[in-house]
Amino acid sequence: MYLTSEKKAEIFKKHGGSEKNTGSTEGQIALFTHRINHLSGHLKNNQKDYNTERSLVRLVGKRRSLLDYLKNKDIAKYRELIKTLNIRK
Repeated sequence: MYLTSEKKAEIFKKHGGSEKNTGSTEGQIALFTHRINHLSGHLKNNQKDYNTERSLVRLVGKRRSLLDYLKNKDIAKYRELIKTLNIRK
């Protein structure tokens, strides 16, 4: 399994403030980014996996809406998160 509970807790601790703070916008964006990177690597090896491609598009849309929310709420956190996660914008 590519995403263990320890890895998930580490992501939320780094970006969300604590392991228990799974609802923070920054933590969710970081988790989506980790999942998007994993699915992108999978699709490089399996070009005809259309279900994964659909899931990837949905995840990117969810992350985009959370990034828009964060941008409207706190532009400084948004810019910092973009820089930390190496997300193109």
